[in-house]
Amino acid sequence: MGSIVLNIIKVIGNRLPAVHLVAVSVCAVIIGFTLMLVPSEEVSATRGDPSLTRSSQQETLKLDLNLEKDAAEPALRNTAPAAALLKNAAKERPSAETDSSDADDSAPALATSTDTTAQAVAETAPKADNWVNYKVTSGDNLSTLFKRAGLSARDVFTVSAATKDSEALSRLYPGESLSFLIQNGELKKLKHLINPLKQVLLEQDGDSYSIDIVEQEPEIEHRFAQGTIQNSLFLDGEKAGLPSNTIMEMAALFGWDVDFALDIRKGDSFRVIYEEKRFEGKVIGVGDIVAAEFTNQGDTFTSLRYTDSKGNTSYYTPKGESMRKAFLRTPVDFARISSNFNLSRRHPVLNRIRAHKGVDYAASTGTPIKAAGDGKIIYRGVKGGYGNVIILQHGNNISTLYAHMSRFKKGLSVGSRIKQGQLIGYVGMSGMVTGPHLHYEFQVNGVHKNPVTVKLPHADPVPKTERASFQATSQALMAQLETYSKTQVASAE
Repeated sequence: MGSIVLNIIKVIGNRLPAVHLVAVSVCAVIIGFTLMLVPSEEVSATRGDPSLTRSSQQETLKLDLNLEKDAAEPALRNTAPAAALLKNAAKERPSAETDSSDADDSAPALATSTDTTAQAVAETAPKADNWVNYKVTSGDNLSTLFKRAGLSARDVFTVSAATKDSEALSRLYPGESLSFLIQNGELKKLKHLINPLKQVLLEQDGDSYSIDIVEQEPEIEHRFAQGTIQNSLFLDGEKAGLPSNTIMEMAALFGWDVDFALDIRKGDSFRVIYEEKRFEGKVIGVGDIVAAEFTNQGDTFTSLRYTDSKGNTSYYTPKGESMRKAFLRTPVDFARISSNFNLSRRHPVLNRIRAHKGVDYAASTGTPIKAAGDGKIIYRGVKGGYGNVIILQHGNNISTLYAHMSRFKKGLSVGSRIKQGQLIGYVGMSGMVTGPHLHYEFQVNGVHKNPVTVKLPHADPVPKTERASFQATSQALMAQLETYSKTQVASAE
């Protein structure tokens, strides 16, 4: 500041008379002295530190002395070192001597320092992987999903080559999801979420991909439901809170003893203990039935699950007899009988007496038809008024016939071995019929028997070596059924 004043005086001195020069000099001295006494903003910010003030005064004195020698130099050259010294002094000030006014004044600088540090940490912290997720919809395949993710046909080929010897990505179903991690146009990782418990992870490994199949076990909890038949097993089962899969399993368990198309009556009842699968606190599905009872027209049938010492699981009565019979009572689920076994029935198309050697189950076209028992296909094709027919040969000179199919299950031919409950075809209207239905016949030694009333042989009972273990399981499950039932009734009241 002193150099500025001196320069001004020199300029004025060259242009004004002596008297005026004296007046100007006096004013300049007064202004300069005043400016020296008024602290700058930076100096005010450090006023609370006595040691710093003394140091600053010493530096200012030195600067004033030097200003007289260097008055002809630009002001910027002299003020810059002073500002630098003040800033250095502020940096060296001990934090312990800072009072409340210092804290308030230094807050903006502290915030700036914190922001800078946070920015530096953010720049050095690893960035999270940026996954892109796609839901599999009807009609999707690997190519369409890769194209949607911006990948090429070459990427599809590379991934397919890496997974050709495994089940990974072999089939995609609607509802599943594929997640892509793409960096610089390259597929680094791929996740195929099959269900909440199973996923396939592919990770780039050179020119190919490594495969890791991750499977987790769900938590299993027991659930209980009971109800009374007012309409049908399916409707009343849903009303009682049973999942549809559990209703179907219950129908299959008791299907050897109860014809749900013919025998079921209003007032029949059921109670069931079944498994519920949970994962991370959410219900993800249902498991098997643990124990169940169905009362039909006053007769109670009980089915208990038992796993033997070899790990084989099956269902038995409380006495250890197998629930599974050698034959299903009905080859179609939830159908109604439109025509019973009758050797003197009048044919609806021919309008004359003609023996009806089987049972007709009315159902919509396309309803699945199951094999009544283990056996071998001895006929598959068109058979006169029967239309599309399959005939199975079973043990003990028993055979079954399935007629009027709309189509056969693909892959089946004469000689094919069939398991009980296996899909063999679909309900239709082929042959001489008035509506879609399954015509089902049951023969023993070549003689037609009524499929509804014929006594069906049982499968093997609990082995003698497992009897003690089974009895313990049986008693525990029967006690659980009673306890659950009483608890639910009490809570309802």
